Amino acid sequence: MKQYATPEHPYHLALEFGLERLGRWLADRGQAGRLTHVVCEQRGGREDGELELAFRRVCDGHNFTGDRMRLDLVMVDKKANSAGLQFSDLIARPIGRYVLCPDQPNRAWDILSAKFRRSPAGRIEGWGLKVFP
Repeated sequence: MKQYATPEHPYHLALEFGLERLGRWLADRGQAGRLTHVVCEQRGGREDGELELAFRRVCDGHNFTGDRMRLDLVMVDKKANSAGLQFSDLIARPIGRYVLCPDQPNRAWDILSAKFRRSPAGRIEGWGLKVFP
Protein backbone atom coordinates (compact mmCIF):
# COMPACT_ATOMS: atom_id res chain seq x y z
CA MET A 1 0.00 0.00 0.00
CA LYS A 2 3.05 2.28 0.29
CA GLN A 3 3.07 2.86 -3.47
CA TYR A 4 -0.30 4.66 -3.44
CA ALA A 5 -0.54 8.20 -2.06
CA THR A 6 -4.21 7.71 -1.10
CA PRO A 7 -4.98 3.98 -1.10
CA GLU A 8 -8.59 2.96 -1.53
CA HIS A 9 -10.39 0.65 0.88
CA PRO A 10 -9.93 -2.80 -0.73
CA TYR A 11 -13.59 -3.78 -0.31
CA HIS A 12 -14.77 -0.52 -1.90
CA LEU A 13 -12.25 -0.85 -4.71
CA ALA A 14 -13.44 -4.41 -5.42
CA LEU A 15 -17.03 -3.12 -5.41
CA GLU A 16 -16.11 -0.41 -7.92
CA PHE A 17 -14.39 -2.88 -10.25
CA GLY A 18 -17.30 -5.30 -10.00
CA LEU A 19 -19.89 -2.60 -10.67
CA GLU A 20 -17.92 -1.37 -13.68
CA ARG A 21 -17.98 -4.87 -15.15
CA LEU A 22 -21.67 -5.27 -14.33
CA GLY A 23 -22.41 -1.95 -16.02
CA ARG A 24 -20.60 -3.02 -19.20
CA TRP A 25 -22.29 -6.43 -19.15
CA LEU A 26 -25.73 -4.78 -18.87
CA ALA A 27 -24.85 -2.29 -21.62
CA ASP A 28 -23.75 -5.12 -23.94
CA ARG A 29 -27.24 -6.58 -23.54
CA GLY A 30 -29.10 -3.27 -23.99
CA GLN A 31 -30.21 -3.26 -20.35
CA ALA A 32 -28.06 -0.43 -18.92
CA GLY A 33 -31.12 1.83 -18.53
CA ARG A 34 -33.12 -0.68 -16.52
CA LEU A 35 -32.97 -0.73 -12.73
CA THR A 36 -30.84 -3.62 -11.47
CA HIS A 37 -30.58 -4.67 -7.83
CA VAL A 38 -27.15 -5.53 -6.45
CA VAL A 39 -27.15 -7.65 -3.30
CA CYS A 40 -24.33 -7.29 -0.76
CA GLU A 41 -23.92 -8.97 2.58
CA GLN A 42 -24.31 -6.75 5.64
CA ARG A 43 -21.11 -6.30 7.62
CA GLY A 44 -22.07 -3.91 10.42
CA GLY A 45 -23.55 -0.43 10.81
CA ARG A 46 -20.49 1.69 10.03
CA GLU A 47 -19.18 -0.65 7.32
CA ASP A 48 -22.60 -0.84 5.66
CA GLY A 49 -22.86 2.96 5.59
CA GLU A 50 -19.40 3.28 4.06
CA LEU A 51 -20.18 0.61 1.48
CA GLU A 52 -23.43 2.32 0.50
CA LEU A 53 -21.61 5.63 0.09
CA ALA A 54 -18.98 3.96 -2.13
CA PHE A 55 -21.77 2.23 -4.09
CA ARG A 56 -23.65 5.51 -4.68
CA ARG A 57 -20.44 7.26 -5.70
CA VAL A 58 -19.69 4.64 -8.37
CA CYS A 59 -23.30 4.69 -9.62
CA ASP A 60 -23.21 8.50 -9.86
CA GLY A 61 -20.41 8.29 -12.43
CA HIS A 62 -17.25 8.15 -10.34
CA ASN A 63 -15.98 5.08 -12.19
CA PHE A 64 -13.67 4.14 -15.07
CA THR A 65 -16.16 5.05 -17.82
CA GLY A 66 -17.77 8.02 -16.07
CA ASP A 67 -21.19 6.50 -16.80
CA ARG A 68 -24.10 6.77 -14.38
CA MET A 69 -25.58 3.38 -13.55
CA ARG A 70 -29.16 2.49 -12.63
CA LEU A 71 -28.26 0.13 -9.83
CA ASP A 72 -29.89 -0.26 -6.43
CA LEU A 73 -28.06 -1.62 -3.39
CA VAL A 74 -29.80 -4.29 -1.32
CA MET A 75 -28.07 -5.20 1.95
CA VAL A 76 -28.84 -8.70 3.25
CA ASP A 77 -28.03 -10.15 6.65
CA LYS A 78 -25.83 -13.27 6.57
CA LYS A 79 -28.51 -15.01 8.67
CA ALA A 80 -30.88 -14.75 5.70
CA ASN A 81 -28.94 -17.67 4.18
CA SER A 82 -29.27 -16.13 0.71
CA ALA A 83 -28.60 -18.58 -2.12
CA GLY A 84 -27.10 -15.76 -4.19
CA LEU A 85 -24.60 -14.82 -1.47
CA GLN A 86 -23.70 -18.48 -0.97
CA PHE A 87 -23.16 -18.79 -4.71
CA SER A 88 -20.87 -15.75 -4.79
CA ASP A 89 -18.84 -17.26 -1.95
CA LEU A 90 -18.49 -20.50 -3.93
CA ILE A 91 -17.19 -18.80 -7.08
CA ALA A 92 -14.89 -16.28 -5.35
CA ARG A 93 -12.38 -18.86 -4.14
CA PRO A 94 -11.65 -20.54 -7.50
CA ILE A 95 -11.23 -17.11 -9.11
CA GLY A 96 -8.83 -16.04 -6.38
CA ARG A 97 -6.90 -19.30 -6.68
CA TYR A 98 -6.59 -18.78 -10.44
CA VAL A 99 -5.27 -15.23 -9.98
CA LEU A 100 -2.75 -16.24 -7.30
CA CYS A 101 -1.67 -19.56 -8.87
CA PRO A 102 -2.66 -19.60 -12.56
CA ASP A 103 -0.61 -22.74 -13.31
CA GLN A 104 -2.19 -24.80 -10.51
CA PRO A 105 -4.97 -27.19 -11.60
CA ASN A 106 -8.34 -25.60 -10.85
CA ARG A 107 -11.37 -27.45 -12.25
CA ALA A 108 -13.83 -24.90 -10.87
CA TRP A 109 -11.96 -22.11 -12.69
CA ASP A 110 -12.01 -24.14 -15.90
CA ILE A 111 -15.82 -24.11 -15.73
CA LEU A 112 -16.20 -20.51 -14.50
CA SER A 113 -13.81 -18.95 -17.00
CA ALA A 114 -16.17 -19.75 -19.87
CA LYS A 115 -18.78 -17.49 -18.25
CA PHE A 116 -16.69 -14.29 -18.16
CA ARG A 117 -17.25 -11.31 -20.44
CA ARG A 118 -14.58 -11.30 -23.18
CA SER A 119 -12.88 -8.88 -25.52
CA PRO A 120 -13.44 -9.29 -29.26
CA ALA A 121 -10.14 -11.21 -29.25
CA GLY A 122 -11.48 -13.58 -26.56
CA ARG A 123 -9.51 -12.21 -23.59
CA ILE A 124 -11.17 -11.98 -20.17
CA GLU A 125 -8.43 -9.88 -18.55
CA GLY A 126 -9.73 -6.33 -18.19
CA TRP A 127 -13.12 -7.33 -19.59
CA GLY A 128 -14.71 -9.88 -17.29
CA LEU A 129 -11.80 -10.18 -14.87
CA LYS A 130 -9.89 -7.26 -13.43
CA VAL A 131 -6.78 -7.92 -11.37
CA PHE A 132 -5.36 -5.00 -9.39
CA PRO A 133 -2.68 -3.70 -9.39
